[in-house]
Amino acid sequence: MNLLHNRICKSAKWFEKVERHLLPWALDGVPLGGNLLEIGPGFGATTRVLARDAGAMTVVEVNPKLAARLRDKVPANVTVLEGDGAAMPLPDAGFESVVCFTMLHHVPSAARQDELFAEARRVLTPGGVFAGSDSLPTPRFRLLHIGDIMVPLDPATLPSRLERAGFTGIKVEARTDRLRFRATAG
Repeated sequence: MNLLHNRICKSAKWFEKVERHLLPWALDGVPLGGNLLEIGPGFGATTRVLARDAGAMTVVEVNPKLAARLRDKVPANVTVLEGDGAAMPLPDAGFESVVCFTMLHHVPSAARQDELFAEARRVLTPGGVFAGSDSLPTPRFRLLHIGDIMVPLDPATLPSRLERAGFTGIKVEARTDRLRFRATAG
């Protein structure tokens, strides 16, 4: 992420937006269960909110510096692993839910995103839920990502991509600037 993007994602204003708006909207009606995995927590704004209600929570962060920072800041019920969401060092069917928020557009290609979806399915228990949200390209979003990896999701093709990864009960809802999704491990 570029410097401006980094500054925003670690700000108190972003944490407040995550806590009051993003997570309530993205997870409305989504049962997370007691064993939760978050892929790509970044600076951990979503992690800190989710950890309040999670029994056991694991996060997988690809950036070594962010993973180390998270280890120092998360509560005791959260385990931080450094790793790639498209090749996670986790056992099959170990989680009741997998979530990711505002990070999929940072995955360097649609093919790698599809690998991440397949990994999310692999680590879910049968009937487990995969849910999250991501930004959609607006002029402000594009400006914020100058010099960054930016591979936005297409809400029209996301359902078929999740289905190919082995999910059922897929729901995708798009607004002007973001989308949310949920799917069940078939």
